[in-house]
Amino acid sequence: MDWERYKSKKKYAGDLKPSMKRRRVGHDYLARCIYMITLVVKGRRPLLGTVTGNGENEPANLQPSPLGQAVLQALLDIPRFYPQIAIWTHQLMPDHLHAIIFVKERIPVHLGKIINGFKVSCNHAYKELVKDDLPALWEEGYNDMILEREGQLQRMKDYIHDNPRRLAIKRTHPDLFSVQRNIRVGDYTFAALGNIFLLDAAWLVQVQCTRRLTPDQIHETCHDFLSHAQNGAVLVSPSISPGEKAVMRAAFEHGFPIIILQENGFAPLAKPGGRRFDACAQGRLLMLAPWEHHSDRRLISRSQCLDLNEMARVISLKGKG
Repeated sequence: MDWERYKSKKKYAGDLKPSMKRRRVGHDYLARCIYMITLVVKGRRPLLGTVTGNGENEPANLQPSPLGQAVLQALLDIPRFYPQIAIWTHQLMPDHLHAIIFVKERIPVHLGKIINGFKVSCNHAYKELVKDDLPALWEEGYNDMILEREGQLQRMKDYIHDNPRRLAIKRTHPDLFSVQRNIRVGDYTFAALGNIFLLDAAWLVQVQCTRRLTPDQIHETCHDFLSHAQNGAVLVSPSISPGEKAVMRAAFEHGFPIIILQENGFAPLAKPGGRRFDACAQGRLLMLAPWEHHSDRRLISRSQCLDLNEMARVISLKGKG
């Protein structure tokens, strides 16, 4: 890859493109820092490789295409031209790339310019190996996450290396990982994510606890509800009060099936994250949302709490007929 021709003063002169401006106000993108960088193939085309295995009884792995191999080589070449940068880990996927990079010492140009140089290098391989009408391999810009909190680096490493398994499982069980709309229960309509068939369980039990429970009472309540779950009940709750949260958390930790009602809805491409992903894959989690998605942070109102608990009651009645 001919990087030098893209490091010329002409290429890097002037202001950054809008898509390459810093993401965090006041952050110095030349300073020592750890980032997780994500780039997405234009149009989400699966050009970079193929995931093999099902992620369950067969390990899932990414087999890179020739273009994917060229992308990885361009990534690993970055420290040759910018020795201040180390590529700590990476994960290629069919339609995107994750990389955790460490800026060990101050870099001479904005991080966005380095990423742009990498993208231009990838475009040369793209034009040689892929014959289509789109002028560029990558979507405009890139996403960066600054890793600075304790434990965040290891969590992000685990997350990106788990990408092939999650994709394989989603392909094996597509219905468990796509948002379903207009699910009717009684007079209520929900958006749903997870195992919709939990609504057909023979025994559905609402979990509703007053906020006045003492820690000892919460412990006893958990024991009672877990006994129901152990005997085959699916627990249903918006998990609002401390007692409800404790019960639903304990049921989740024990691997029992649960239905969670939530105030915020689902974005069009919503997907479960973290341990909820595995719970969905195992068919033991259903999330229901009666209202539209919003991206701002809101405090749940008392009337919404009452509505969600009433919905949980109505859902629980399905298992009593």
